[in-house]
Amino acid sequence: MTTKAMTKEQFIVTAAQMREIETRIFTAGMPVAALMEKVGGLISQRLQALISPEQCVGILVGPGHNGGDALVIARELHFHGYEVWIYQPFSKLKELTSQHFQYAVSLGIPCYQEISQLPNSDFLIDGLFGFGLEREITDSVAAAINHFNARNQPIISIDIPSGLHTDTGEILGTAIQANYTFCLGLWKQGLLQEQALPYIGKAELIDFDIPSSDIHAVLGNIPQIKRITKTTALSTLPLPRSLTTHKYKQGHLLLICGSQRYAGGAILTALGARASGIGMLSIAVPESLKMLLVSHLPEALIIGCPETKTGAIANLPIVGCVSDSVTHLIDLNSFTTIACGPGLTKDNIDLIPEIIKCECPLILDADALNILAQLGTIPTLKQRQAATILTPHSGEFQRLFPNIPHTDRIKAVQTAAQESGAIVLLKGARTAISNPQGDIWINPESTPALARGGSGDVLTGLLGGLLAQMMNKEIFIEDIVATAAWWHSQAGILAAETRTELGVDAFTLTQYLLPVLKQ
Repeated sequence: MTTKAMTKEQFIVTAAQMREIETRIFTAGMPVAALMEKVGGLISQRLQALISPEQCVGILVGPGHNGGDALVIARELHFHGYEVWIYQPFSKLKELTSQHFQYAVSLGIPCYQEISQLPNSDFLIDGLFGFGLEREITDSVAAAINHFNARNQPIISIDIPSGLHTDTGEILGTAIQANYTFCLGLWKQGLLQEQALPYIGKAELIDFDIPSSDIHAVLGNIPQIKRITKTTALSTLPLPRSLTTHKYKQGHLLLICGSQRYAGGAILTALGARASGIGMLSIAVPESLKMLLVSHLPEALIIGCPETKTGAIANLPIVGCVSDSVTHLIDLNSFTTIACGPGLTKDNIDLIPEIIKCECPLILDADALNILAQLGTIPTLKQRQAATILTPHSGEFQRLFPNIPHTDRIKAVQTAAQESGAIVLLKGARTAISNPQGDIWINPESTPALARGGSGDVLTGLLGGLLAQMMNKEIFIEDIVATAAWWHSQAGILAAETRTELGVDAFTLTQYLLPVLKQ
């Protein structure tokens, strides 16, 4: 398998890891004061692109080095002609922060310790607490944060909004509700947790040139937690194609999905697969849906299956599972990849144990996951030789893994992958992916437009099509899963920009998958 050099945009760190990286920098000889000047200067330059000199800026200063960064920003904005005031309510500051505060006072920048004294402003810069906060914010500081949140003016947080736990994104009593977050050096894990999203606003990385050697010295020997970026996702797509390729070299995907009750699930999954560029697509559906699928996907091979009285697949036409009257038999091991679940219903739970026996990579979604949870057969997945990919949303995840706490989604998906031996993709506003070895991929962008029935079916088809095409390539399966998650979310974002968040039904979503690649 190939490995690619990681960019700083991909790295995600915990508070402990960031602290260790900074310690290495300082031990090597970088003065703390010099780094503070550099960070403050970079942020003040960025702020000058956001805030006009006619606008007033309030600077919220904490006792630590985050407060020191804020004071450098206050000084630089002051020197560039901005009207600036400082709110600093703490009786004791770290030595370097105290020095910056004394200098700000000497420059005549108004400084306040009481909320009631504060003048109006157009923007607030949050430098109260940086990464590593563990205790709950209470009393007067909590009251101050709630006051600033209620002021109805833009807030820009330095590194991480004050009050967020750096690793879990948990709200420690209360937290600044920022409109922008300028994350310093490397992405903090808490900024990728769903519970933090209402507090971080638009997040942006401020690169202050951390040496790669220091990053790899700290992160190189432990499971990597990575952001999925456009560059890495596009590099994993089955493009460009060889001039001499043909359909049998571009993968053969089998979809097992749909029922009379949920016929649309089969169609949407198949349309997602179609957009992937899959060479051969077969779709197993109840016999009564066969002509419907043919009308929507004339290029696909539609396999009609015996069905239950309720219109679900009774069994697959494979040797040993059908009556002698069925003439067209299929071999599950003849496919490059199988994806199963959307629209299946739980009317026939015997289907899933049979499918799990296949020897090719298997994607289980929707009702396949619900059946898996009902049977309690998660441990049997470890017996499979080929890769298994589970793609639950939060409800399905809780049914599959009832004993795994899911407050910290990153830790939860990591534990689930280790317990099941599968690659687990936990859907959400920040989709998290883990392999059984504990390596994590986080999709950093999404849209509420995808919160509609059928969106996940599209992802299953898209993922199945990509996986089937890439199985013979020197690429990690987990990277393909990450690419599918990125592509799917980017299609939702593009569709929402064109049609608003209310206009992105799952069928419309499929029409925006290919335009993503043209951007």
